[in-house]
Order: sequence, then structure tokens, then C-alpha cells
Amino acid sequence: MSLSNIPADLPDFELIANLFVEEGVRVVSPAELHGLIAGHLAAGARLQPAILLQTACELMDTNALTHESSKATLLNLYTATCDALESMDLEFELLLPDDENEISVRAESLGRWCQSFLSGFGLYGKHTDASLSTEAKETLNDLGQIAQISADLEELDENESDLMEVQEYVRMAVLMLFTECNKALEEKEKAFAKAEPESKRLH
Repeated sequence: MSLSNIPADLPDFELIANLFVEEGVRVVSPAELHGLIAGHLAAGARLQPAILLQTACELMDTNALTHESSKATLLNLYTATCDALESMDLEFELLLPDDENEISVRAESLGRWCQSFLSGFGLYGKHTDASLSTEAKETLNDLGQIAQISADLEELDENESDLMEVQEYVRMAVLMLFTECNKALEEKEKAFAKAEPESKRLH
């Protein structure tokens, strides 16, 4: 299955939640899966379809996906997330429950999203990368604190406003980290490409 053949429309939260039900997954939320994917991408990793599905299965604590539609949906999720992060239009969005859900549910999902993002980012080794800017390191620390967000929130306008503000901060923080890490990766690749012909010259 090729990533290029899959439409890059981000599946909504409920669609992924239903996928989990069909696959018998009960220990993971769609927010965690999306956070993990975004963390990989932000750090500079690009996963081939087979590796992506294996990574998703490990997170979901299942040996394999039983439905082809589940595989297609997860590959779609990955492609859409990558496209949004690479877009210059700031189209990237977090995969979280919609506003019809209780604020406590949405807060918990945001915390889980951040936890998984940091896990995905850390798996690629960037969390200890000395090349990260001070701003990036501070941002990662902020995401670590947001990951501990309290789910015990009352349905108050003030809390609603605060949650939306934090959610927007997370969105922009991920875009910043993606830009920094992927730009650095691109520059390294360009430098390697320029240096390679020199190393192959005959003397």
C-alpha cells in the first residue's frame, strides 16, 4: 500500500475511535496515536507504511490490524498529518474530541496528546539533541507540563477559554518544533549531497 495513493484528509476523532472499537483496542485514545505520529514527524522522522502500522500496533497493544480499512485510515491519518505540518498555511490541527464533549474529557485528551507527542519526539532522539535551540528545549518542557494537565475541570467559561488557549499554544509549539528540526535535517542532507561527489573523486 502506497502513501501516495491515499487522500490526505485528516480523519476525525470519532472515526479513529470507531476504528479502535472495531480492532478491539481499549487502552489507547485517538489523541495518543495522533500525538505519537506528530512527534515522529516533528523530530524529522518519516515512516514507511509497514513501520507506521507496526508502530501503531505497538501503541495499541495489538499484534496486527484485522481490517484493511483500518490500515488505510491510519495511513491516511499519517499522510494528512505530514501534509499539514509541511504546509505553509499553518493547517495543522490536533486530533482531539470536539467541543460537544465535556471539558474534562477534552483536557484529558490534550494531556494524552502531549504525552504521546513527547514520546514520539523522544524516540527519534531529538529531546537530547544538543543542536536544539533554547526556545525548542523550553517548548518541550512546556509540553511536558501541559501533559500533566488536570482533567478535573468544571464547565466554566473561564476554563473553556483557558483550555482553548493552551490547545492553540500546543498547536503552534508543534509547528515551531517541526520547522526547526526538519529545517536542520534538510540542511544536513543538502550538505551531505554536496560533499558526496567530492569523496568519490579519483585522485
